[in-house]
Amino acid sequence: MEGAAIATSGLTMRFNGFTAVDGVDLRIEKGELFGLLGPNGAGKSTIIKMLTTMLRPSAGGATVWGFDIGRERDAVRNSIGVVFQDPSVDSQLSGRENLDFHGRMYGMDKKTRAERVAEVLELVDLTEKADVLMEDYSGGMQRRLEIARGLMHHPHVLFLDEPTLGLDAQTRRYIWRYILKMNQEEGVTVVLTTHYMEEADHLCERVAIIDQGKIVALDTPENLKDLIGADIVTLEMDDGVTDEQIEAFSKFEGVEAVDRSGSTLNLSVDRGESRIPEIVLGACRVGVKIRSVSMHEPTLEDVFLKFTGKKIREAESSGAGRMAAVQSRMRTRRH
Repeated sequence: MEGAAIATSGLTMRFNGFTAVDGVDLRIEKGELFGLLGPNGAGKSTIIKMLTTMLRPSAGGATVWGFDIGRERDAVRNSIGVVFQDPSVDSQLSGRENLDFHGRMYGMDKKTRAERVAEVLELVDLTEKADVLMEDYSGGMQRRLEIARGLMHHPHVLFLDEPTLGLDAQTRRYIWRYILKMNQEEGVTVVLTTHYMEEADHLCERVAIIDQGKIVALDTPENLKDLIGADIVTLEMDDGVTDEQIEAFSKFEGVEAVDRSGSTLNLSVDRGESRIPEIVLGACRVGVKIRSVSMHEPTLEDVFLKFTGKKIREAESSGAGRMAAVQSRMRTRRH
């Protein structure tokens, strides 16, 4: 664990018998831009809350910048910045006032605060909006200011929990630019959670794919996609597909793997474009009625499907159901 920005060992969190995070072992290097990728309810935010000392682990432990999250909570908090999913800025203050208040909370003197406010405002291109009230900021501007606020006290590690949630595609890409700029220019270690595959692929040096509280895969985005290797040919069917028909697909020439998700089949195919006519003819021979055919290069969505057997949207639905059941049990016990 020597020299790591973050190191966890068997990190576990249980809520009334429900295991939200299950024995996570993780090492994040200093200066790294690291992603926790997974559906809503997978345990990403719970991991962040433990690493930022907001929750005490049920088992296992972790260090952040060399400080133990259980025994050295104040030292951990002084070493980190956090941008939460939900807005946490004061809408009745200006951008400059929000940043200045944050600096005061960390004991920064007036001169240091003023200099740092100017620096972080420039970093996120909000200098001209510094004295505008937060209630008049767009959603994207608010996120940029929250990132700037997280950097005010020169943290070693910045946690971004779903930093682009609810933003349109164009604004999301602007936020990506600021995250990369911050990581490179400030040298800060960044840990972000996301359920956007493209976001993790674009930003992160390494990605841990989380499902049902466990890390199911961890590597660079490119290495993870190389696990798929071939092109992905997606077949949308009118009806379900039997196990026998799937077995038949797996024997088609060039097909390396077959994954089923509802009425959709994803075939890992060598030289996919040239194989599509053969696949369609073969489907007819085994009695499969195809509604549509498409092809793409491997994505992190395909990696998630490979390791979990479901798409991330399907996993979000099941994860939301699991969390709802836990919350219902908790309410019942309170009453």
